[in-house]
Amino acid sequence: MFFVDTLEFEGLGNRSYLAGGPRAAVAVDPPRDIDQVIAAAAKRGVRIAYVAETHVHNDYITGGLELARVTGASYLVPAAAHVSFARTPVADGDTVTVDEGLVLRALATPGHTPHHTSYVLEEDGRGAAAFTGGSLLIGTVGRPDLVEPRLTEELARAQHASAHRLADELDDEVPVLPTHGFGSFCSSSQAEGDATTIGRERTANDALTLDVDTFVAEMLAGLDDVPAYYAHMGPANAAGPAPVDLTPAGRADAGEIAARLAAGEWVVDLRSRTAFAEGHVAGSFNFEGDGKLATYLAWLIPWGKPVTLLADTPERIADAQRELARVGIDRPAAAATGDPAAWIREGERLASFPRARFADLAEVRGRGEEVVVLDVRRDSERAAGHVEGAVHVPVHELYGRLDEVPSGTVWVHCAGGMRAAIAASLLDAAGRAVVAVDDGFDAAREAGLTVTRP
Repeated sequence: MFFVDTLEFEGLGNRSYLAGGPRAAVAVDPPRDIDQVIAAAAKRGVRIAYVAETHVHNDYITGGLELARVTGASYLVPAAAHVSFARTPVADGDTVTVDEGLVLRALATPGHTPHHTSYVLEEDGRGAAAFTGGSLLIGTVGRPDLVEPRLTEELARAQHASAHRLADELDDEVPVLPTHGFGSFCSSSQAEGDATTIGRERTANDALTLDVDTFVAEMLAGLDDVPAYYAHMGPANAAGPAPVDLTPAGRADAGEIAARLAAGEWVVDLRSRTAFAEGHVAGSFNFEGDGKLATYLAWLIPWGKPVTLLADTPERIADAQRELARVGIDRPAAAATGDPAAWIREGERLASFPRARFADLAEVRGRGEEVVVLDVRRDSERAAGHVEGAVHVPVHELYGRLDEVPSGTVWVHCAGGMRAAIAASLLDAAGRAVVAVDDGFDAAREAGLTVTRP
């Protein structure tokens, strides 16, 4: 009998897998914080004999190289991937024996990257699970535009062919186990559901139901923004990432927090948007620790800028440090926990700003008050409808475009409240009067606001 354990990384929208038999296992697309994979193997009582990468990742730092070093496993990396470290190159059709009766077979599935490789776990010669990385996802496929713009259409066509190859070679009941597609921006569109099989994808995935020209045209038209930090992930993974450092950051007092702000460093408050709005260190930014912290902080921050973390508890700091390390934002410069009143110097006051609903905005507009409505959703979201008269600056561009926001009190909204809170903190730190709309966008029309399409 074989097993497959799933390691979920909700903040990045990714999964890793540990699969094997009673004695040995393979880790597929492991995270940088490899202790979780080692713990999963220890719980199963198995040795990690192989570490397999489906591709050189563009959205997170891999732990594959370090996991292979620590465990003595063979490190399987697609032969066509350009990397600067020793590994076991794998090409289409190559196999390794994971445990008795369990074979891992490499299947070339280019599209997400030119060298992308899926792995089929075979039990007694029959396909038992397909680790599809960024190839065939749940109801969609990995995006083809992260490598080189001139290759995008070629890779999109390759994605179509790769999906068909997987469907042609595997039985309907074989589980499809992708790395991306659970909120990751590596997915070409939002994945549907939590689990799938080859048979289900035959009937539900555009790559398997549309002809290649229609599929490519529709996919390319629907591609979303690419997080800025992706530009740093591929090169780091190709060079061979350094081991993760999860040792606690030094404790910062109020004086150090003020000094770091004065030096232009980022001070990030991980508390809820409600708590932040009620009282925070002036100049700090709000990225909720239980939101998509790594994605949005890494997307917005000038790369390499030191980060000081503030939170209610040391546990929240530790969780954030782990999540940020997965995208190359290594050990925080400093950290502070507890009561926010202790984060400011004597004689200073915590800053604050109001929160509201779309109904409040409608009421203010109904009274004829002049306010600035700022929509910080992505272009694709705005295209489906926006509040009439709203200024549009996506949240990931706002830090560099603050001077484009018209004067006046800014009512900032997104689709649900998290990104509006980030944007409100950026505006507040810049000295702007701001109101954070903490509401679902569907409530805008219900409140009587005019919602139009571009």
